[in-house]
Amino acid sequence: MNNTFETFKPKSSLIKPYVDYYYLDIKPDNETSEFQCFPHFNNTISLYKSHIQKEKGHVAFHEAATALQIFTPIREKILHIIQSGKVHRIVVVFHPLGIQQFYRKLNFADYITNFEFFSQQELNILFSTEDPEAFTNLLDSYLEKRFKRFENTILEQSIQYIFSQCDNFTVAKLSDTLGISRQHLNRNFQAHLGVSVKKFHEIVLFRKTVNEKLFENPDRNFTELAHEFNYNDQSHFNKAYKNFTENSPKSFFDKGTILGNQDTFWCLQP
Repeated sequence: MNNTFETFKPKSSLIKPYVDYYYLDIKPDNETSEFQCFPHFNNTISLYKSHIQKEKGHVAFHEAATALQIFTPIREKILHIIQSGKVHRIVVVFHPLGIQQFYRKLNFADYITNFEFFSQQELNILFSTEDPEAFTNLLDSYLEKRFKRFENTILEQSIQYIFSQCDNFTVAKLSDTLGISRQHLNRNFQAHLGVSVKKFHEIVLFRKTVNEKLFENPDRNFTELAHEFNYNDQSHFNKAYKNFTENSPKSFFDKGTILGNQDTFWCLQP
């Protein structure tokens, strides 16, 4: 069996608004692989077939282990991943406020490894197939069973506003638009997204520039990119990339690798 990294869009009309995509990561002959994941406004559930977590970000294959289920919240720093031994991993990538539609009482301040997102029976079935259609239909159906509409008007309106006004945004403008205090706004973001309003906006803006450079207009230079997304100047743009990637924009794009057909862009370690 060869290494596999494939991405799949949900098919269910109920699931599509809340799940961006699924992916399958299989490395049957892996000894050790390392990579860096960069800040994103999405959060994820990662399902490892037979692994233990040695420490945060480091998972190891163990023949006798049951499935390891890890929730990764929205984060503002690089996540360094080490995978020891063979890998069979399934990941659900949620839109902002997506996971809340299926699971309640999660702590968004840190990683979660002690929550049963899927039953052992469901996991056994999931890990038994690599057929894209069957795999996607299974995940759709398992999530449909758990769907319970989560509503938070403040967050829904805020997220929509940030995405639509991303390059001309201030927390004060959003606060005034919604007619609520900045403190109340931040409490909602921290409780349900795990980051402040300002940081969420910075991550969205960063990701929009990444998407533009990777998929929309690869020939766009960084000065034009900084101007288009209303960064104060080139220095401000460079500083944002340094904060989120620990690299200059050029170095970040030179080192990164697109995996699958969505926006998974990681720095794979040699």
